[in-house]
Amino acid sequence: MSATQAVTLAEVRRRRAQAYMRNWDTLLAMAILALICFGLVMVASASITIADRKMGQPFYFFDRQVFFTLIGLAVAWMVLRVRLDHWQKAGPLCLMLALLMLAVVLVPGVGRQANGSIRWLPLGFFYLQVSELAKLLIVVYMAGYLVRHGDEVRGSLSGFLKPMVVLVVACFLLLLEPDFGAAVVLLATALGMMYLAGVRLWQFGLLLLVTAVAMSALAYFSPYRWARVVSFLNPWDDPFNSGFQLVQSLIAFGRGGWFGVGLGGSIQKLFYLPEAHTDFLFAVLAEELGLVGAATIIVLFTIVVWRACLIGARAERNGRFFSAYLSYGLGLWLGLQAFTNIGVNMGVLPTKGLTLPLMSYGGSSMVVTCVVAALLLRASHENHLLENGRGLSGDTP
Repeated sequence: MSATQAVTLAEVRRRRAQAYMRNWDTLLAMAILALICFGLVMVASASITIADRKMGQPFYFFDRQVFFTLIGLAVAWMVLRVRLDHWQKAGPLCLMLALLMLAVVLVPGVGRQANGSIRWLPLGFFYLQVSELAKLLIVVYMAGYLVRHGDEVRGSLSGFLKPMVVLVVACFLLLLEPDFGAAVVLLATALGMMYLAGVRLWQFGLLLLVTAVAMSALAYFSPYRWARVVSFLNPWDDPFNSGFQLVQSLIAFGRGGWFGVGLGGSIQKLFYLPEAHTDFLFAVLAEELGLVGAATIIVLFTIVVWRACLIGARAERNGRFFSAYLSYGLGLWLGLQAFTNIGVNMGVLPTKGLTLPLMSYGGSSMVVTCVVAALLLRASHENHLLENGRGLSGDTP
């Protein structure tokens, strides 16, 4: 091969690589990878002391998080190769699987109990937190339902209420675990999807009001939930008992200042702040990386939600409504859960027990959110193919 032919072949390959990369949402992928990397670093930092004391291995939680991240990325790679049409067809099966898991975990002797909640199914080498996978499966089902029955949902009250029966059943099962935070996020995500699908504003507003009243009443008449609300309103009334966690989190934010105390320099993670590597990872990040680090994470989550909404809008313009509603739902889910977790850490929302997506320690959360990211990237990929006139017939089935 001559030098000229070699240069020409290299140029062709470079252009093909550029064209291939343009078929994916690079900004979304970079934001997701940045959040995962930040999360791994912070899990290592936040858990090193407690892992050393409890497990005798300083990087016990970090090693497991890396393991589940690799599994999540491997599963995400497989999901990227599956057309969204197949997910749409599997919607009813997804719903049945979600409800089955939520019911089975409540069977005595089957589900694993921790911290007063029964949320995990033992699957050999790890425990599956069923609420994480159930949220994904129900969002997939809701996207397909809105495509199949969109006119009915938008045109009549009965059509609007039918999917709510499914959501009420799912939320009821979640509350039996109990997992109030997951129920709120799932219900809010589904309502947002229905609103974006074009339901009448008065129906949406009425149901939103009823839901808010029901959730408020549930919190008021549940002693432990109401204690969380009271401690949230004034954690300094009982800083060594009910308000302890929030007080320690606020101290972490106060110590962080503009640029933080330095990576690994957190004091609050040294057995002061409970669940430092899971629910309150953001507080440790704010202490070690300061306002700049915390703002960076918020910007990254904003990019993810923005790109998800943009992908959904483009899919809707292309007439691919399942892809559109799915993208809207996944973006809402990630945004709501991140907003809730960060709000809890900052003391502007009552404690909910929700992880920070893509960052907090937890195998189920990491694997499922990697799948969510893959579905968003797949929707973006299909948008590019259709807009470039290539179609999906030759794409990987």
